[in-house]
Parts: sequence; structure tokens; C-alpha cells
Amino acid sequence: MARTNAIGLEKNDYKGAPTTLCQGCGHNSILSQIIAATYEMDMLPEDIVKFSGIGCSSKAPTYMLSRSFGFNSLHGRMPSIATGALLGDRTLTGIAMSGDGDSASIGMGQFKHIMRRNIPMVYIVANNGTYGLTKGQLSATSEVGLTLKKQGTNLLQPIDICMEAMASNATFVARSFAGDPKQVKTLLKAALRHNGTAIIDIISPCVSFNNADNSMHSYGWGKAHENPIHDLTFIPARDEITVEDFEEGTSQDVTMHDGSVIRLKKLDKDYDPTSRAAAVAMLEEAASNQELVTGLIYIDPERPSFYDVMGMSKTPLNRLTETDLRPAPETMQEINDAMF
Repeated sequence: MARTNAIGLEKNDYKGAPTTLCQGCGHNSILSQIIAATYEMDMLPEDIVKFSGIGCSSKAPTYMLSRSFGFNSLHGRMPSIATGALLGDRTLTGIAMSGDGDSASIGMGQFKHIMRRNIPMVYIVANNGTYGLTKGQLSATSEVGLTLKKQGTNLLQPIDICMEAMASNATFVARSFAGDPKQVKTLLKAALRHNGTAIIDIISPCVSFNNADNSMHSYGWGKAHENPIHDLTFIPARDEITVEDFEEGTSQDVTMHDGSVIRLKKLDKDYDPTSRAAAVAMLEEAASNQELVTGLIYIDPERPSFYDVMGMSKTPLNRLTETDLRPAPETMQEINDAMF
């Protein structure tokens, strides 16, 4: 008999249609961890809404959470669709999966504006450094000197997704590697409990067009150069929070708005993810050293979400009745009187 979670659902209840992505594609690994995270967190699929743009990564709504509503939107315009849907029903949990072409090229303006709004949603960039859906052109995140078959050599500086998110005042910025599923799943769980936009840049190798070991978006390079800044543990709010046997000064807890906790165990870096200055400096250092630094880069659990800033009703907008929305006769009379 299949195992069920606390709400009585099996893991199969969180799956979607069989994937048509290439065997070994990093995007498939990310999708598997989204399924695992939502199942383990006892999230009702009907309370989740999925978003994507255009590209290999944007096929995601088909391959996960078949019981959830989903929107496959226009190229680069996913954040607008997500904003409208989540403002319409703030009780839903938004999970968006985009790509480096969808977000870092045509969608860069939308990417930056959803960061500054801080709409509560998980925003995953499955970053493979190439346009896989259109057969392997260079993308905005391709590193300088990368040569792709029939596309020549990239001469332009790449866009760093995490650095762009920091510049746009994002409140949750993380990076991971599709070849590290444990870290991906833990970051997803933390992102799902963040009260704002949680951006996760996941290096996701394209096995068909960009997986040479000298490419910074390949499995070989990622495994050789990955440098985790900490071990992560996610502790749900309902669980008793216990302190493991860490040496003094080697761990840091970040409490989320709902009482859940991200516990960070320091490795070789003395790093504070709540410091913007430290996050930017670390990203600069990693770029200069050609390191794939992964983990929770920055978090601000205190900044209010867009819902809070706008003073939105606790009742979802799509459930307000005509009586709720229509001004009272006295209010209309007051407005009319003010006109004369």
C-alpha cells in the first residue's frame, strides 16, 4: 500500500503527465523535487497554482501537480499572469518555473518588477545557459567564451540571476544545482514558506546542447565547482524545534513569518544570509573565482509582502460578493454632494 502524507494523499497525487523533456535534463530533477517538497509539506494540490512562460522549462505545469490549476503564459510575461492570479486569490500558493531565456532575456523587465513588488510566490529559474527549445542558441546567462555547435562563441558578459534579484530588492535569493536534489528540495520548502517572492536560480544542465564539461552549466562543471555555503535544514512550524548538537557559533536559525525555521549550518564560510552587503560581496567573489556557490544567499523575513503593503482584504478578491463591492448609498450620496 502506498504511503500517504498527513492529509491522506499519495505522492502520485502530486505528479503530472509523463515528461517529454530529454532524458537526463536537469529540469526533470527540479520537477521531481517540487513534487517531493509539496507532498512532504502536506500541501493540498488544489491550493497551488502553477505558472510558466515559454521554453523547455516552461513545460513544467504539464509535468507536475496535475490537480492544480496552471497557466502557460506568453514568452517573458509570466510574472504579470502570476501577479493577476495571486491578487485575485491570495489563498493560493504560487509556484512559477521559468528559464534563463524566458526571464533573463525577453522577460527581464517583468522579472525585476515582480521582485520589487514582493508578491508571495516561488520563482524558479531553470538556468541551462542555452535556448534548448529552439535547438541550442546562446542565452543571456551563457558565460564568456562558451562555444556552442553552429552558434559560434559568446563574447558578451552573462547576466547573473541572483545578482539581478539582489539589485531588484528581492527578499529571498537562493542558488542551487539540479545535481544536488537534497539541497534543491530544502530550498524549495523554505521558499514555499516565505512571505514574498522567493527566487531560486537552479543551474540545470541541458544534456542535448550545453553539457560539455568545460561549460559552467554542465553536470561535470557543476559537480567539480559547486561550493555550498552551508548545510540547510527546514523545520515546519508544527514540528517541535530542537537544537542539534552544533558547536557554538556554527549554526544560524532564520524564523519565517509562519513560525517555520530555516537552520543553516556554516561550512567553510562565515556568512550571514540576512546581510545584503554580504550577499552582494559573496556573489562578486564567486563570479571572480568561477565558483558555483549554492545555498540561501539572502533572506529578509521581515519585509511585508505586496498583500500587506496594499492592505488587501483577507477575503480573496474573487470571492467578494456584489454587496461587498458596491458602495453604500450614504457613501455615494457623500461623493455626489462633494461634487457641488
